[in-house]
Amino acid sequence: MGSHQDSIRDDSPDHLPTPATAAGRVGLDALLADPGRAVIALDFDGTLAPIVADPDQARAHPDAVPALAALAPKVAAVAVITGRPAEVAVRHGGFADVPGLDHLVVLGHYGAERWDAATGALTTPEPHPGVAAVRAGLPGLLERSGAGQGTWIEEKGHAVAVHTRRAPDPQAAFDTLRAPLADLASRHGLIVEPGRMVLELRPPGMDKGAALREYVRELDARAVLYAGDDLGDLPAFAAVDTLRTEATPGLLVCSGSDEVPDLRKRADVVVDGPEGVVHLLRALATRLT
Repeated sequence: MGSHQDSIRDDSPDHLPTPATAAGRVGLDALLADPGRAVIALDFDGTLAPIVADPDQARAHPDAVPALAALAPKVAAVAVITGRPAEVAVRHGGFADVPGLDHLVVLGHYGAERWDAATGALTTPEPHPGVAAVRAGLPGLLERSGAGQGTWIEEKGHAVAVHTRRAPDPQAAFDTLRAPLADLASRHGLIVEPGRMVLELRPPGMDKGAALREYVRELDARAVLYAGDDLGDLPAFAAVDTLRTEATPGLLVCSGSDEVPDLRKRADVVVDGPEGVVHLLRALATRLT
């Protein structure tokens, strides 16, 4: 993997960055050469939508949907892969009933749910029984831990998340809660997924990497781009690495954040948050005309 990345600084509409790695350059070339066999996959929070203190207030960057609508008809598909419920991502993203977005799917709950823009259909499994059990136990755990002030619980249907960003010392609260939450999760057959000042308790076997691999293989894609910003995106980065070894070129994009240096180090390209992601999507759409 490369140790440095090329950020987008040129504002011209068709400027694309030069990936910092040879594998990334091969991935970008393959996407440009045969876009009709390419999948563009993106995280939502921190990638298409700016990170905010209250996830209920998160909304896609105002230029994200127009950029996606311009790009989607030119590629095999655009997939938004998120830990959120699919219908929440659709609502917060403004993805429904948008001309040009017929080739978009939202894989919610790390792929457990699927919403298809072409039909508006949503498929969702039954929730894991452990989620209800940890939901009931979380308030008492937060109170006993001493890290409860400023922390709050986000209900995600097939998962539950504890946020510490509003705590007086977000990192200290995060560190204090990590072990007891992992213990609570393991007692009920769940795992803990750490993120940017958030700890999510969810069923095992659900991750963005598995969702991405399955979707790429479903479409028999010949190139893939994945953009993310958080620790939960590392499995998707690993999936692209695996696909590369299986002769499916890929490009790894980090929606830049100093909070997750591991993702930056593994990326072929780093862009400046959702604004940079939008610029990249526009540049791809322009280049592919």
